[in-house]
Order: sequence, then C-alpha cells, then structure tokens
Amino acid sequence: MEHYKKGNLNLEKLSKKDKSHLRKRIYNSIYSFKRRKRILKFTIAASVVFLIGFVTVSLVKTKVDHSAIEKFAETQNESIHTKNIQLVLSDKKSIAISETDAKISYSKSGKKVNVGHSSYVEQDAISSGEPVFNTLIVPFGKRSEITLSDGSKVWLNSGSKLIFPARFASDKREVYLEGEAIFEVSHNKYSPFFVKARNHEIKVLGTIFNLSNYSDDDAVYTVLKRGSVQINYTSNTLFNSEKKITMKPGTMVTYEKAKYAVYETNVNTEQYFSWRDGIFIFKNDSLKSIMKKVARYYNVEIIIVDSARANETFSGYLDVKDSIESVLATIKETEPSGFEYTFLTDHKIIIN
Repeated sequence: MEHYKKGNLNLEKLSKKDKSHLRKRIYNSIYSFKRRKRILKFTIAASVVFLIGFVTVSLVKTKVDHSAIEKFAETQNESIHTKNIQLVLSDKKSIAISETDAKISYSKSGKKVNVGHSSYVEQDAISSGEPVFNTLIVPFGKRSEITLSDGSKVWLNSGSKLIFPARFASDKREVYLEGEAIFEVSHNKYSPFFVKARNHEIKVLGTIFNLSNYSDDDAVYTVLKRGSVQINYTSNTLFNSEKKITMKPGTMVTYEKAKYAVYETNVNTEQYFSWRDGIFIFKNDSLKSIMKKVARYYNVEIIIVDSARANETFSGYLDVKDSIESVLATIKETEPSGFEYTFLTDHKIIIN
C-alpha cells in the first residue's frame, strides 16, 4: 500500500481493503468521541451532585454539632430591655434583682441560689438526667456579678445576657454570652471551660479574660489578662470551615463578624477590665466609641451631630460611678474647643 501525506489523500488510489479499513477507523473515531463526551457529561453531573451533597452535609453538620446550650440559646427571646436585672430559672420563673443585691451565687449542687445577702431560691438542677439552664439578664444601665456552681466568677456589663447550667457536667463546662463580661474561671484540668457565642468559642482551663460580644458591634473582642485561652471561630460559614488561635496574656483578639477574620494585637489589659470597678480608661479612642460605652452604661441614647467631632480621639479616665452629667462635663473639659450637649426626653442626649 502506498503512503500518502496528510492533506493529499486520494481515495481513488486506495484499494477496497484500504477503504474498508479507513471506514472502520472513522467509525471507531466517531464512537470514541461520543463515548468521551458521555463520560465527560457524567463526570460533570457527578461532580455537581457531589458538591451539592458536600455543602448539604456541611450545613447539616453545623446544626448537628451545636451543643445543648447553643440550641437552648437559639430558642430564647428574653429581651435585655427590662427595668431590673432578671434571673430566669429553668421553669421560666423570673426573679427581679435590685441593683443593691446584684450579686448572685450558686451552690455546688446548683439547687440553691443566693441573691444578695438576705434571700435565696431553690430549684431542680437536673431534669430527666439533663442539666437545666438559667439566664441572667442585665439591662442597659445595670451591672451584675455571679458566682457559678463551679466557683467561677462572672461580671456582666450593661446590656448583657448570660446563659449557664445550674450545675455543670463533669467533663466540660459551657456558658453562652451576649454582651460583655469579665470571666475569672476556676481551674479544673479535667473539665475545660467554654464560652460560646455565634460562630465563636473560647476554651479555657483557668484564667481571667474579658469578652465583648454585643449584637450591634461589628466584631467580637477578647482580651486576656492572665492564663491561656484558645479561640475557635468560623472562618467560612458555607463550608463550615473552622480555625483556632491560642492567646497570650496582654493581647486582644478581634473577630470581624462580617469577614470571619481574626486580628491579634498587644494591649494594656487594664483598659478592658476597669469598668468592673466603675472606671473607664481610654487611650486615643474616638469620641463615638467612648459615647457608645457611656450610653450602654447609663442606659441613654447619645447622638453626635458633627461626624468630624465624632472621630476625634481622647485619652484619660472616667469615673462612671458619678452621674452622667459629671461624666460628660469631664469629657468636655478635655476637648480644647469644647462642645455643647442637650438632654432631651426619653433618655436621649444630643452633642452639638
């Protein structure tokens, strides 16, 4: 058989046998192409099905992995906009607590709850073999201190809510926080302590730290004063991606809620713990951030008319044990050009 160059094939010179062989090669080539095309379609379809299944499993896994206290927190709708501090027991019984009796302590069994120095209530700490959860609600303008059944102490700032079991399980201790609190955790190497928040978790064996997780803030702030804590956080909600970071004393970790991003910086920790003693410490903080904390502390709304002034920075101390008038006067004295403020009805203050 003669050889022909590509592009100059003359079918008339091919023998019958060669034509038959060429026809088979063409048919086989067409069949092979169609077969590869079907395989490609099947592969793409299978990949799509797998991806959908993976995402579905990831989303389902997110729900399944929620602990009992997180599931309980999702069902609660108690408002922090109450007149007094409220302790809500597992049977939905609500106890109003005056500011003079704002200290609460639990017995080791969790059955007895001391309120202030003169009163107490009793409850069942276990229901059907499962721990029961209580909720401490601290409205704006109030503060509270609670000693949990394991001896850990928690100071709750204004506009905060703490969900906790009356008695902790033996293998781990979990609480759920909305707002801001200082934790002084009792050491127990056999029972780690977890502070839960949305897409955020702090694991600790024994330490002192501050956690700020207000719903109207863009970030969650954790400041470690002593000890060591591990922060587990969601970095991508679609694929349930989780990361962790271990903090050192003297640092602050900022978790940006919208970006699921974490930043760690060195800080003066006293600035974030002083509110427990009625002192606010500021260092190059903007006026709007200062007024946001003051507003929460005194349960007022503060509006700064001038946006340029709102971004001016201040440093110093504020004694928030005084009246809000005294606090505003102190801030005004530190501002070279001064500013005016007006008290309106409905707990509203305008800074001109």
